[in-house]
Amino acid sequence: LRAGSAGIFLGLGYIFQTLGLARTGAAITGFVTGLYVVFTPLLAYYFLKEKITKVIWGCVVLATVGLGLLSIHGFSVGIGEMLVLASAFFFAAHIIALGKWSSGRDAYAMTVVQLAMCALLTGIASLFEGGYQLPPDRGVWATVIFTAVVCTAVAFVIQTWSQAHMSTTKVAVILTMEVVFAALFAIIIGGETLTLQKAIGGVLVVIAMFVIVTKES
Repeated sequence: LRAGSAGIFLGLGYIFQTLGLARTGAAITGFVTGLYVVFTPLLAYYFLKEKITKVIWGCVVLATVGLGLLSIHGFSVGIGEMLVLASAFFFAAHIIALGKWSSGRDAYAMTVVQLAMCALLTGIASLFEGGYQLPPDRGVWATVIFTAVVCTAVAFVIQTWSQAHMSTTKVAVILTMEVVFAALFAIIIGGETLTLQKAIGGVLVVIAMFVIVTKES
């Protein structure tokens, strides 16, 4: 039941993120989604009674600024941004739920239940967006299978296990490295240019992650 609740938060996060992405740009979506790093310590303080020190808040602010430098190229607030902000809240709630319920439990079983609930919710939501369509060729099938197995199932097993051994805010700050890796792969594989703004943003996120990991070790 607890894993199912975590799966509901995860599913709602993906649904709102997808709806928002259809109404705003990918870069803005990446930044606003990353604001779960702000929601997480607030929810952790309220629901888990976790103590949030000045160092932790400093890391949260540093990571948020870094996310902005990596992602933002002009910003406006509309319905799309508000939907993505809602997704950031639900992703933070998912991190909090795992932090509260993952300790001492089977990470594999919890992951299966979470993803099953997430699949059910997103499947229902897709019915209102035109239903399902099979991947058109082998290349798309390969992408779907890789993201489902490696980027989803394996990743959430690791996250579920890890959250039994560290604080929720530390997890949130570490997860902001997703944007850094995305920028890195965009430069290496996609041929994008490394600008000074992106470089500074990436460095700030890395510093925030390093500080919060070493201070809480």
